[in-house]
Amino acid sequence: MKILYAASEALPYASTGGLADVAGSLPKAVKNELGRDSDVRLVMPLYPQVRDKFAEQLELVCEINVRLSWRNQYCGIWKIESDGVIYYFIDNMYYFDRKTLYGCFDDAERFAFFSKCIIELMAAVNFYPDILHGNDWQTALAIIYLKRRFSHLPEYQHISTLFTIHNIDYQGIYDFNILSEVFELPEWDRNIVEYNGMINLLKGAVVCSDMVSTVSNTYAHEILTEYYSSGLHHILRQTEAEGRLTGIVNGIDVGYYNSESDPDIAANFSADDLAGKAEDKAELQKLCGFKVDPETPVIAMISRLAAHKGFDLVRHVLEEIIMKNDVQFVLLGTGETSLEEFFKDLAMRYPAKVCVKLEYNKVLSKKFYAGADMFLMPSKSEPCGLSQMIASRYGAVPIVRECGGLADTIQAYNEYEGTGNGFSFKNYNAHEMMKVIDYALAMYSDKSKWAQLVRNVMKVDFSWNVSAKKYIDIYSALL
Repeated sequence: MKILYAASEALPYASTGGLADVAGSLPKAVKNELGRDSDVRLVMPLYPQVRDKFAEQLELVCEINVRLSWRNQYCGIWKIESDGVIYYFIDNMYYFDRKTLYGCFDDAERFAFFSKCIIELMAAVNFYPDILHGNDWQTALAIIYLKRRFSHLPEYQHISTLFTIHNIDYQGIYDFNILSEVFELPEWDRNIVEYNGMINLLKGAVVCSDMVSTVSNTYAHEILTEYYSSGLHHILRQTEAEGRLTGIVNGIDVGYYNSESDPDIAANFSADDLAGKAEDKAELQKLCGFKVDPETPVIAMISRLAAHKGFDLVRHVLEEIIMKNDVQFVLLGTGETSLEEFFKDLAMRYPAKVCVKLEYNKVLSKKFYAGADMFLMPSKSEPCGLSQMIASRYGAVPIVRECGGLADTIQAYNEYEGTGNGFSFKNYNAHEMMKVIDYALAMYSDKSKWAQLVRNVMKVDFSWNVSAKKYIDIYSALL
């Protein structure tokens, strides 16, 4: 089986969030499951951080020119082989030599070029996959180009497509005046990408794909409703009725996120020997300028600071929580200015209880996970979520709202039976969240119950083993 993954980011090369974790882990997991008889590859842009950090590993494959409408642009194809997977990097400094991966004025053109390069790469390296697996709107045009522009050519006719929606809020919506000028789509393809009077690239990929997946089973059902779909529920209901929509919970790289061997934390530990976690907690308390006290529970949040991550709930009750409880709160992340200002102000007023690190730092995040007792993730919408799984690997007990992948991965703790792997609340309500936090703090005071809960949390299998097999089942069905 030959599979080509297409993604705008992938660990360890470039990352802004969960997509990179998935794109970096899934190909390796699928390759491991399929073995020698498979050929698994991934293509992504060559960003400056890839060029700088992995310069010695990069190998030039070939150089071609790629046409996009009236443009005729250079495309260098580089590669790195790792863990049995070939990673291709599309080199064009005009489009990809930027300080940020996204948020540029010409993102539409940048990722249209990337999508066209994905198709041209197949011919350039003589690799025509059985499956093209696209991810999010940045690769949507690759699916559309394949089905609408290249499917008549013998080399491309056998390629089946799977398109994964990681977050339906990001759809690639643009005005129709760039349909042919930027996207190189003819007028007769207007209906493929049109939605609510605009170009919608995500909708176009959903329509053109042989199969569509989301990153959890619950989210696959949620996006059929108007509340969660960001306007695409009509198209997705049709897709679901045709049997083309499914949900598969993401896994995480359990080798990279491993409390037993992680070199980035102060002390290693396991579910059967939690001694090291106490050292990691003390290290985190020192890092944050807190009093080092094993009896004081530490609640952590590691997240992009955005309203849909549940921060409006946190803003409403956090001060009350820290005032009435012996508790320490730590936050790592960047995002909306108003949220950053709120947490900076709170940290200034309660320096003994609140620590805020406004940065994106992978190594520091693992210190937060390892040192925290609880991990708060009260999302309004969460397609899958990886943080609750990563936190579990480091013995930080998740406190989540029951939505999307959070509902699929975290089962509420039952103190009488000793079952469950976290705490959860259903309604998007600040005081319901606070009530669950109060319950978790009460459970923390019972050391034997808490130790058993931490062991429960750490022993849940969040590896890609199960999920990779489900993806392979889809690939096999498409073939």
